[in-house]
Amino acid sequence: MEVSLSFEVSSSKDLSIMVDELRASTTITVALEKFEKVIPTFTPEQAIEMSKKHNGVLAGERNGMKIEDFEIGNSPVDINNYTTKKKVLILTTSNGTRILKDMTAQTILIGGLINAKAVAEAAIEKATSHIDLVMAGWKGNFTIEDYLACGEILYQISKINHKEKLNIEFSEYSQSAILASRDENALKEHILNSGSAKRLEKLGLSRDIDFCLKKNISNNVGIYTQDVIKPYIPKQ
Repeated sequence: MEVSLSFEVSSSKDLSIMVDELRASTTITVALEKFEKVIPTFTPEQAIEMSKKHNGVLAGERNGMKIEDFEIGNSPVDINNYTTKKKVLILTTSNGTRILKDMTAQTILIGGLINAKAVAEAAIEKATSHIDLVMAGWKGNFTIEDYLACGEILYQISKINHKEKLNIEFSEYSQSAILASRDENALKEHILNSGSAKRLEKLGLSRDIDFCLKKNISNNVGIYTQDVIKPYIPKQ
């Protein structure tokens, strides 16, 4: 089994894990506690169209800000506190949903700090030859929070590899992400001082940053198939 780390475009046709740490990965993971499915869309106009078709809750942002007339932004905290009888969330974001559109792997999972252990377990269970973690970044630029969140997921994969003696080969890039993520204090400091975090702070969304920094508090793993994200069901 090969494990690698990529930016924006996946190098695997087998299994990819999309990581948009601030905030799409966390938002999607939290949303699967309340909604049967999340439908990612790539423009606000498409989101509005899909919400009418599926009677869904509209959620999304552009440049970090909630889209006008949408019910929720791309906020894991707001979604966690949101009450509705609707079963579908329609989500559009600047980066995470855009990356999903171009993924061609047979299996696509959603991961972040919030579900690092669970998504690592799902990836090991589902993959056959190649797990590739894909950093969403910000408007085509590398972001340190995605790199460090990938490091945590990769670390969880490495623990399974060691325990079960799976003989997984980690790329040097993925090895470096594991090493970078091991200092808990440094990880939090660098994410809090990242450009993405500073943009969210200016918008009054520090609570979302704090929530996204929580590690392994969810067993939910989103699986993206046929343009819909649903909870991954582990084998029994």
